[in-house]
Amino acid sequence: MITPPNPSPLILLVDDEPDILVALEDLFEGDFRVKAAHSGAEGLDVLAGEPDVAVIISDQRMPEMPGDVFLGRARGLSDAEAILLTGYADLSSVTSALNKGGIVGYAAKPWDPEALRAMVAAAAERHQLRRSLNEERSLLRGLMAHLPAAVAVKDRKGRLVRINQRKAMALGVAVEDGLGKTEAELGAPGRADAEARAIQAGQTVEVLDELETEVGPQWLETAIVPVPDATGDIRHLVIVERDVTDEKLAEMHLRQSDKLRALGTLAGGVAHDFNNLLTAIIGSLELATRRLGDEAAVRRYLDNATLAAQKGATLTQRLLGFSRQTESRGAEVVDLADILTDTRDLVERTLGGGARISWNVAADLWRSAIEPDQFELALLNLAVNARDAMPDGGRITISAWNHTIAAPQPGLDLGAGDYAVVSVRDTGPGMTPELLARVLEPFFTTKPVGKGTGLGLPMAYGFAQRSGGALEITSEPGQGAEVKIYLPRALPPAQSAEIDPDPAAPALAAARRRILVVDDEAPVRAVTAGFLRDCGHEVVEADGAEPALAQLTTDGPFDLALVDFAMPGVNGVEFARRARPDWPDLPIVLLTGYFDVEVPGDITLVHKPFSHATLQAALNRAWAQ
Repeated sequence: MITPPNPSPLILLVDDEPDILVALEDLFEGDFRVKAAHSGAEGLDVLAGEPDVAVIISDQRMPEMPGDVFLGRARGLSDAEAILLTGYADLSSVTSALNKGGIVGYAAKPWDPEALRAMVAAAAERHQLRRSLNEERSLLRGLMAHLPAAVAVKDRKGRLVRINQRKAMALGVAVEDGLGKTEAELGAPGRADAEARAIQAGQTVEVLDELETEVGPQWLETAIVPVPDATGDIRHLVIVERDVTDEKLAEMHLRQSDKLRALGTLAGGVAHDFNNLLTAIIGSLELATRRLGDEAAVRRYLDNATLAAQKGATLTQRLLGFSRQTESRGAEVVDLADILTDTRDLVERTLGGGARISWNVAADLWRSAIEPDQFELALLNLAVNARDAMPDGGRITISAWNHTIAAPQPGLDLGAGDYAVVSVRDTGPGMTPELLARVLEPFFTTKPVGKGTGLGLPMAYGFAQRSGGALEITSEPGQGAEVKIYLPRALPPAQSAEIDPDPAAPALAAARRRILVVDDEAPVRAVTAGFLRDCGHEVVEADGAEPALAQLTTDGPFDLALVDFAMPGVNGVEFARRARPDWPDLPIVLLTGYFDVEVPGDITLVHKPFSHATLQAALNRAWAQ
């Protein structure tokens, strides 16, 4: 006996003979839900109110309406499977029922109970499968039509099997015109490499593209999902393309907002530190002027002033790098120990004196391929969170060490391999399991309104994920909290081709050259000119770009132009652009106090403040080009 599907299907029995209906009800009532009608008209009324009827069993010979006519009308009300009962061999009636009523079978009276039950059970199962298939198709059509993304289904050869309207618009074709073709045939680039990776790995591959448009940058996120068949072979790919420009811009704005909040905390400490540095500089120079007869003492005080100024310059660069609004430069292989050392002052000044801070960084800490500025921001966020967890003071320990994972660990989404681990631990009140479960939710915070955004930990988590690592939080009530960032080990970077300042090799700069120095700030111009004259060069000074362009004509020729970037009217890059047509071979060195300045490839860039050796190396590079 065939077992009917669950839940029990509903069948409709239609016959004008009460004895036949009773017999049929007795036959099916144990395994099916049964409704009975004594005529075709009554059967139509039942179908109008019962959309879940799976099988109709109808007699052919009925006085008011024969079975084939009833089943033909039933087609307009129900998708139920239909079976015709007939007491005599009337081929024309059966043929009519097939054509009009779409019957799937017929049985002659008297029927074989087991055969009829099997026929009904099979019909009910087909009805359920057809409904499920139609529902899946309807859901898929609705998803394809209304999903706010461009969706395509491809076969292994890259041919489009299904596309929605958004994808068709992106390809510039009608939906039906795109089917059976590859994106290349439709003039679109596609992502053959990423699709091949998805098929080979059997896993979803995600790609983020940044596009330049007339209205600004646009980010397109593509997910390539391999779809295996019943045997496990990848036969199709589902490709979902989504415009995430708004999300990326919001993320950038949130990052910058977080930086600005940290800078607000930092401002008081920075002012204090600069006052100290300026005191050291001014005091040392004043003492040096009083001891002009004592060469050793003068040298000591001047060295002290120089050292203090260099510290101020370093701090300025750190602040510029942290606060700049540009998007990250991308991942690069860096020495984590160096970054932690460089970031130490920034972290301690931001936290102030409310918590005692200790550092324990392994000297042989492995390198990692990360976004350096985002690592600094993540570390600063974790340190600020730790401080805020201890309003009455406490200890924060920042540690870093090497760790090898031999096999995946429970709770860490990391493969086996080498990792550098950076930890921020506090001695605060700790967190309950309920709180710990929510701390990575964006905008979730336990801080008072206006004191936090709830984005510090989620941003640190996002940084760890983008870097191929993981973030782990451990905490118990009364035991403080520890946040660990796991960063994959990377090979050392290739040897840099950049020429470092090398006072021992000033070969090109040693020859006497004629140099035009352009700067609207007289004190800075005087220092630059002084450095060059000490090298034996002839220097001609100009206090702006316009006078300098005139001097190129009247006082030339020059062997090099040393130009400030930020000048009123015409800046240094514009000066170079205007000078190039008439002096195409003139080497140009650009001086700037800004962190991010983009210059043409034929211009050498030097950041302020600079040393004698740095300037000399820049001249060497410019003349070597």
